[in-house]
Amino acid sequence: METIGTRSPLKRTVGSNQVGMRQFNERIVLQAIRLHGPLPKADVGRLTRLSMQTVSMIVDRLIDDGLLEKQARVRGRIGQPSVPIALRADGAYTIGIKVGRRSLDVLAMDFAGHVVCRDVFDYAYPDPRTLFPALESKLARVNQTLGAKANKVVGVGVAAPLWLGGWRDFLGAPQDALEAWHEIDLRSRIATMTGLPVEFAKDTTAACAAELVMGQGRGIHNFLYLFVGTFIGGGLVIDGRLHAGPHDNAGAVGSIPLRDGSARKPSRQLLHAASGFVLERLLSDAGAPSAAAHDHRALSPELWRLTEQWLDTACPAIASALTNAAALLDLEAVVIDGELDRQLVREIIRRTERVLDRFEWEGMVRPQLLEGTIGADARAMGGAILPLYAHFAPVHELFLKPATEAGY
Repeated sequence: METIGTRSPLKRTVGSNQVGMRQFNERIVLQAIRLHGPLPKADVGRLTRLSMQTVSMIVDRLIDDGLLEKQARVRGRIGQPSVPIALRADGAYTIGIKVGRRSLDVLAMDFAGHVVCRDVFDYAYPDPRTLFPALESKLARVNQTLGAKANKVVGVGVAAPLWLGGWRDFLGAPQDALEAWHEIDLRSRIATMTGLPVEFAKDTTAACAAELVMGQGRGIHNFLYLFVGTFIGGGLVIDGRLHAGPHDNAGAVGSIPLRDGSARKPSRQLLHAASGFVLERLLSDAGAPSAAAHDHRALSPELWRLTEQWLDTACPAIASALTNAAALLDLEAVVIDGELDRQLVREIIRRTERVLDRFEWEGMVRPQLLEGTIGADARAMGGAILPLYAHFAPVHELFLKPATEAGY
């Protein structure tokens, strides 16, 4: 069985038959099915290296616990008909919260990774005086939607920028609007608000987690992830594992400096050239709605001149940052996504590739550029994934990815 999106050898998540490893082995089985989709017990055994007897006991127990379910028997293949075992969607739920610089997203996700409900609150800048009341209202609405299933919510995952109080001038926020963030512990505040355990990750790291678990990351072991939102940011996957870094800030591509060759001018950062907010400003200065930057209107004949102006600045800046990353990290790929129209994401990739064609690649391996698969929900979905992995993935490693093994 090949992993999605590659022709590489099968990836495995390996368990143990030792006494006292019951919970770990249960999580190994759940992880194998989450990564590879519905599997017969025999395939679960081969992937995890657990004995068939152990696999059968674990699967039966997880079915009784309501976390797994049997699917219809598969016939027509060589050998005996097989019964795929799948994650049971209503086995558990999580809540994902994205606190962004321009919007608040709250969603509920089921155990199979499907978004059950989603609510959004837009704002010009993240003023905590209005944001937290709105968050309480959105959470109440999620609980109302889940109804009796709300008691199956195992936790909350929060995705937010590490410095919500930063870049005040760039956002055009009043002097005192963002200062309170320097004193707010967002994780503790939401834990008190919900009464649930809370996991936290940088917003673009959470988005990278969603791509790792549910998108292109299933088939790539080393990649840089770029997300074009209000600001451009990123995440990093090394050896198939999400890499947060010692300060939880790995993949902070938006802060990469851009040089214009002049020692007299202060260096700008990538976010000043390639963020969605820059396109918003171009549109609003021309009398168009700033929100058009994030949907199909950015591609309309009326606005295309401005969108292309932004692309002409953004794509060379992105290409420059990527070459530095490729030289340092030896990447297989760069995955680019964002809260933009899908066609605009593809245009970013196409034009960035065109710039990279002109670069000197001697001594480096040029990474492939890939379109992300999650889109605007990536940060909130990545947040919702955090509690799933905290509660149901092998405890020794968050976002465990299977080791590659040849010949199987």
